Amino acid sequence: MVTTFWKFASVTLATCLGIGRSPIAPGTIGSLAAAIVAIPIVSLGGVAALGIAALLATVVGIPVAGMAERAMNQKDPGSIVIDEFAGQWLALVPAGVDLSGWILGFLAFRLFDIWKPGPVGWADRRLGGGLGIMLDDVIAGLLAAGLVAVAEPYLPATVRLF
Repeated sequence: MVTTFWKFASVTLATCLGIGRSPIAPGTIGSLAAAIVAIPIVSLGGVAALGIAALLATVVGIPVAGMAERAMNQKDPGSIVIDEFAGQWLALVPAGVDLSGWILGFLAFRLFDIWKPGPVGWADRRLGGGLGIMLDDVIAGLLAAGLVAVAEPYLPATVRLF
């Protein structure tokens, strides 16, 4: 039996302290918040720390998103944005500290998350619960990371983030 405390805790974590409750474009707002939170992670621990943070968000996010989905009594609620954090962080890893890479990573992740091509759409349609909520965004993040990695050498030189 899930207590009221665990329902509250899972919804709070899954919505990333309520960020996902934005009435306008909660997924995009969640991705923007993830990019902002990524700045101190990368500045303090490097891009490897961001990759580790994405992995931790995924591992924690699977059960938390599943519990929150059940607590909210709604299939894959838009307010759950822990998946956006995991996917967005993955998309930013190959960008390093380059602003143009971060912009491309942000836009590519949002495109793949909304468009849901190939395996992203498969995971979204075929998997349920916390795994389904998380995996489509993780795959979108990996696709975006691949795009950033390939494009990074060709992007215009811009300012370093820090």
